Amino acid sequence: MSGFADHLARLFAEGHKAPIPDLLSDAAFARDGRRTPAAVLIAVTDVADNPQVILTQRPNTMRDHPGQVAFPGGKIDPGEDAITAALREAEEELALPPAAVRVIGASDDYVTGTGFIVTPVVGVVPPGLELVPSPSEVAAIFEAPLAMLLDRRQWRSNEVFWRGANRSYLEMEYQGFRIWGVTAAILANLARRIALEKLHDVA
Repeated sequence: MSGFADHLARLFAEGHKAPIPDLLSDAAFARDGRRTPAAVLIAVTDVADNPQVILTQRPNTMRDHPGQVAFPGGKIDPGEDAITAALREAEEELALPPAAVRVIGASDDYVTGTGFIVTPVVGVVPPGLELVPSPSEVAAIFEAPLAMLLDRRQWRSNEVFWRGANRSYLEMEYQGFRIWGVTAAILANLARRIALEKLHDVA
């Protein structure tokens, strides 16, 4: 790994030194109080001048969040922690070798309206990995610039009436993909932790 991974690790650590009380969450919309632990991998390519984030589109046949843009991830199995689960799911969905990931750390949990408590795990991976989508879980794979995803000015705010209340959400169109919902909210929270203005200041 290049100096970019070390730089991102420093930014990540700096941004997580203090709690942030008003991070985005859909906990108010989750029914019956149940929480299913899950984890996702935010895989960032090791390219200092323009790091990318690996994203997927879920098949329309999936029960949870069909057709949505997502990070590779899923439920945390018994005996696993969030990092182990995120790496396992990325390997199952994309054939992304766990050994190729330099884990930076686990960020803030996000509670979805469907009752999952999702831990985002940030990791740095070599560019140009030969990823192979699992057809049952991944309809498409694409990359989007990390700097764009962390830039609040790039996101549109919208609102929808859902489960008896108005729900605000963020969205963005990128190369024909609509990034919104849980994925957008996780990225917005991460943007509160990683200083965008320092992203390219690699020594």
